[in-house]
This record gives sequence, structure tokens and C-alpha cells, in this order.
Amino acid sequence: MKEQKPIIFFDGVCNLCNGAVNFIIDRDKNAYFTFAPLQSSAAEKYIPKSLIEKTDSIILWDSGKIYSKSTAALKVAKKLDGLWKTFYSLMIFPKIIRDAVYNMIAKNRYKWFGKRQTCRMPSQDIKNRFLEMD
Repeated sequence: MKEQKPIIFFDGVCNLCNGAVNFIIDRDKNAYFTFAPLQSSAAEKYIPKSLIEKTDSIILWDSGKIYSKSTAALKVAKKLDGLWKTFYSLMIFPKIIRDAVYNMIAKNRYKWFGKRQTCRMPSQDIKNRFLEMD
């Protein structure tokens, strides 16, 4: 059985989140990550519904483990090409501090970056990096 790649679940209607997905794709040349909106049935398959309902951030699913907020973002950065992996060193700061900064951005993401009416649809050249979209 083929092992599932790590999945980044993101808010499919958030412009900041969609920009972050594009950023990750551009810096993940080995296609380490796959993607799915939090609003998809794929999210319901991997993430408890209670967590989806109270999440205003990305969620990283990796080998059955679930990471959110700053921990998810830093674990993603660790796998990106270039100097982005150095951001993982921010893990030395207590989670409560890292998440406070993350929460401030997440809370204001629609106001600062806007919102879409529908979830993003991947282009043909990256469609294989997204779990089934519905």
C-alpha cells in the first residue's frame, strides 16, 4: 500500500491561505506535500470534525499526526527548498508565544487579505498535488 504524503489542509476561501499554498508549491520542488481545503470531504476523512469547525488556520496531517497553527507552519517550512527551512528554528519559542502571533494573523486574515466566494480549483499542472476536490 502506498504511503500517504503529508497533507496541508487550508481555508479554501481565504486569499492569504491560497497565497500560502501557491508559495509552498513553488518552494516544494519534490512535491513532498499534497493539499486539500478544510471545506472538502477529504478534510472530514483525516481531521476530526470538531477540529475543523474551530480551526482558523492551516492543519498539517503527517503520518496520522495532526499539527496546527504555528507548529504546522514551521513543520511545512522545514521541508521547503532554500532558506525557508531555517524558520523551523523558531520552534525554540514556546508554542503559546508562537501561536499568539499566528492567531492574530489568522483572526484578521479575511479583513487584511480578503475572501473568495468559492474554494480554489488547482490548475492542470498541479492538480495531482490536490486531494479530490468536492
